Amino acid sequence: MRINLGEDEQPEIGLIALIDCIFFLLMFFMVATSFKQQTEIEKRKELPVTLPSASASLISASASVAPLIIGVDKAGKFYLDGEVIGTQALHDRLRTEAARDATRNVRIDGDRFAAYQHIVHLLDLCQLAGLTHISMHTKK
Repeated sequence: MRINLGEDEQPEIGLIALIDCIFFLLMFFMVATSFKQQTEIEKRKELPVTLPSASASLISASASVAPLIIGVDKAGKFYLDGEVIGTQALHDRLRTEAARDATRNVRIDGDRFAAYQHIVHLLDLCQLAGLTHISMHTKK
């Protein structure tokens, strides 16, 4: 048996409340996403390493002898005391300097456009000669 309770009313959807909820969710996700991106950018800037402290070994009082200055230009030519020097002559000079004083400081003045391979070659020459106190000269 069917009971008639009166006129059947169609259910209404509260549009205002629905729009408020959608805007609230939209604002929530916008704020949450912007905070997440900000922390990811900060994480990318930081590296997980502990950097060593620098010591001014070339300027210190213990360095009574001036460093041996070797220049490398962008073409890969080596300069010692302001003059062009060949690879074999440089190797011989480095060996004699290492025989005199193995703790002699070597400063490499590399051109900004010099290929990395030329600097590595010079580092190899210093290592073969036995010189291990090597520094790179840079601009401030």
